[in-house]
Amino acid sequence: MALDRRSFLAACSRAGITSALLPGVLYTLAAQDASALSADADSDAKPAELQKITAEMLDQAAMLAGVGPFTGEQKQMMLERLNGQRDSYAPIRALKMANSVAPAFVFHPLPAGAKLPLQSMSPYSPATPIPDTPAHIEDLAFATVSELASLLRAQKVSSVALTKMYLDRLKRYDSKLHFVITLTEERALAQAKKADEEIAAGKYRGPLHGIPWGAKDLLAVKGFPTTWGAGGFEHQSFEEDATVVQRLDAAGAVLVAKFTLGALAMGDKWFGGRTRNPWNMAQGSSGSSAGSASAVAAGCVAFAIGSETLGSISSPSTRCGATGLRPTFGFVPRTGAMALSWTMDKLGPIARSAEDCSLVLAEIHGPDGKDASVYPASFAWDPGLDWKKLRIGYLKSEFDSPGPLKLAEVKADETTEEKQKREEQNVQMKAASERRDYDRRFELAALEKLRAMGVTLTPVELPKLPYDAMTSLLTAEAAAAFDDLTMTGRDRLLTEQGAEDWPNIFRIARLYPAVEYIQANRARTLAIQQVSALFDEVDIIVTPSTDTQLLATNLTGHPALIVPNGLRGDDAPTPPKIDDGEHDDIGGPGTPVSLTFLAGHYQDAKLAAFAWAYQQARGFHKLHPKLD
Repeated sequence: MALDRRSFLAACSRAGITSALLPGVLYTLAAQDASALSADADSDAKPAELQKITAEMLDQAAMLAGVGPFTGEQKQMMLERLNGQRDSYAPIRALKMANSVAPAFVFHPLPAGAKLPLQSMSPYSPATPIPDTPAHIEDLAFATVSELASLLRAQKVSSVALTKMYLDRLKRYDSKLHFVITLTEERALAQAKKADEEIAAGKYRGPLHGIPWGAKDLLAVKGFPTTWGAGGFEHQSFEEDATVVQRLDAAGAVLVAKFTLGALAMGDKWFGGRTRNPWNMAQGSSGSSAGSASAVAAGCVAFAIGSETLGSISSPSTRCGATGLRPTFGFVPRTGAMALSWTMDKLGPIARSAEDCSLVLAEIHGPDGKDASVYPASFAWDPGLDWKKLRIGYLKSEFDSPGPLKLAEVKADETTEEKQKREEQNVQMKAASERRDYDRRFELAALEKLRAMGVTLTPVELPKLPYDAMTSLLTAEAAAAFDDLTMTGRDRLLTEQGAEDWPNIFRIARLYPAVEYIQANRARTLAIQQVSALFDEVDIIVTPSTDTQLLATNLTGHPALIVPNGLRGDDAPTPPKIDDGEHDDIGGPGTPVSLTFLAGHYQDAKLAAFAWAYQQARGFHKLHPKLD
């Protein structure tokens, strides 16, 4: 069974313990008082004065780090330097660097010799005819961006009317779905009025002109809070709009709301509650782009911007039945967005169709002169692309049945507690296997549909590499991004405080070795090279929205497009009573499943064109939940 997202983070945390950085461990061991941080999380608490590192501490640290044992002579040689190295942390910590300060290195996922697409942008032409003017404006709640753009350009509806309709729906359904942190109503109505005036004057800016949208609340918007979904940040604000916000403003799009995200971009639980899945409101929306996916799926906004570091567009798009485009790493500037992992964070659209996602990506991609990771690659979206000329692969093993389920076996001298734990584990494994087997029928049907469309499918496989071991890169960077929370004790303000939540993960990540961080990056180079080689054989890869490919391609920076792939029937496995947030496939009867398409670096336009062809053949993007 593939690991789920939260298990990746938990495994990463466990790896941090067993391969701890010696000076980091010693820093902890030398603290005079483990409770030295003030209980007042709002104060400028400082760590207690540290003891000198001793030979005994070094023995303990070596055991944790999995190195040594060291001889007495070796330890004596190490101690003076270790004490000095530990002392070097203080002046850097005293800088109190903001989350926006990036490390002095830039990650680019392109393998050596790779070339960027540099063709000019093709002119936009609607792929759908102009719809009829609706009898009621709310009949357009689930219309695509392309359909709305046609109506707006023809002045059959106004941006003000659309904006008011979506604002009304956001207010009406927020009490059920909890997807809004801040409505930007006054700003939105002013933008909509301006859009209508410009369109009437013949000053049409393009397909997003007058289209209402929502931003994940890790994007800075001047004049409004930017909360990052986290306790302790409810009133945080910035004096400049994020680059993506600036570009959508320039395109004439209308910002109606800032949407929820799980605290500091994990899950769907934020400081105000939990964002819900509009198909099954007893469950969370998944995350961390929780509000973005939920609001789009609920017909409360035309499109939204989400972000992904390790599944935060894919997972809520899957759970909520939306279409999500996670662009190539380095395609969309992240200036003005919360940093979680400088080498893995990506911003991208969540919408109703691959075409909609393309119209948004066309406006937000490209260098801004501030985010050094962004390459000047082109995005030549062509809805008329002859996708039949593309070479299509599929991850064969991900579609195959895994075979008989291997349950935990009875151990000799098993205690009552161990027996209970084993039985609970086996129940969970059986339920997960049953859900996976049920959803596989949708995935196999997708392959049959593709063949019926005339596609020749070439089996391919992901390289066998320890992707899960590389996720410590994410948590090490995240711990650095939020170092101040750990060092001041303000991590206590975060809603979730379990073993797999950020406060504990940040603490453990401080013990992750610098050497191991570099070694994991070297392994990542191998992953980039080997995964990229697959796209020498095929243009597009079709895969279930499973965690193995999700982890691999987030590490390698390849783009992914997640599309709805049908609804589970009444015979679907019953969902668990408690949604623990660890699995995206627990929706139960009447909930959506998804399919994922992958492509080579900066081949996002080609990826979207093929996914759009599949969506048009299936029509699943037109399904929507009944909210009343």
